[in-house]
Amino acid sequence: MTDQLSLLGGTSEPNQPKPVIASSLQVPAVQSDQEPSDQELSDQWKAPSTLLIIDTETTGLDPDEHHCLEVGAILFDVASRSVLAQQSFLLPVENNAAERINRIPADVTRRPQPWQAALVWFQQLLASADVLVAHNADFDRQWFGFGQLPAVSHPWLCSMNDIRWPADRLLRARPSVRDLALAYEVPVWAAHRALTDCIYLAEVLARCDDLDQLLKEGLEPRRLMRARVSYDDRHLARDAGFRWNDPIKGAWTRRLSQREEGMLDFEVVPVVMESERRNS
Repeated sequence: MTDQLSLLGGTSEPNQPKPVIASSLQVPAVQSDQEPSDQELSDQWKAPSTLLIIDTETTGLDPDEHHCLEVGAILFDVASRSVLAQQSFLLPVENNAAERINRIPADVTRRPQPWQAALVWFQQLLASADVLVAHNADFDRQWFGFGQLPAVSHPWLCSMNDIRWPADRLLRARPSVRDLALAYEVPVWAAHRALTDCIYLAEVLARCDDLDQLLKEGLEPRRLMRARVSYDDRHLARDAGFRWNDPIKGAWTRRLSQREEGMLDFEVVPVVMESERRNS
């Protein structure tokens, strides 16, 4: 069987990060002895003018054991609600345990195609973007800096967890890409190919009259909060997008901005993760 490292053009040392691509969007410095509120930070943010909508398809869930085999990306101009550029490409892999989900046979990824040149173009798209947007960004961002994908330092915006979609769209607190597309009358013709999901998101964003405000609020600093609700009132947390047992066992949690905390009908308290305790 062909060695996967030779297919990828890599070295014998796995998971070596590529150079970081810096973003032009920066959190402003706040000249104050008092910690600024999320609203003050939000007001001072330079609104993103260009987004890079990203989706990945992978051979599994763990970057230490699995690989990214497809990348889709769309460079999106916020002011004109227009697609500036788009691409998708496969990365060669030896096997794909997730083939039944993404329907990409491993042998197809190894057929001749200019994936090295595609990576160069992808880095150019990265350099042109202020913010990276993905649906379930926590999943997609973990693949960058591993294998062939470059490490990135851009802000990430999650269209599933960070953006609060208008109530009149009748969406769940954490909608799927499919439900989000249908809520904005975007035709859904396929799923689980990287560029297709990027197209759905681009079409949704193009239909948002209040896109600038949605992006601005979506980029507000957030911290993990635990809902203080009784068993009988657990539906309040669920309806507000809190997740049970993830990442804290036996708790309803969600990442919230200070503004969002004040909009809840129940009490929440911050969660300190074990990794944060060790680093404090």
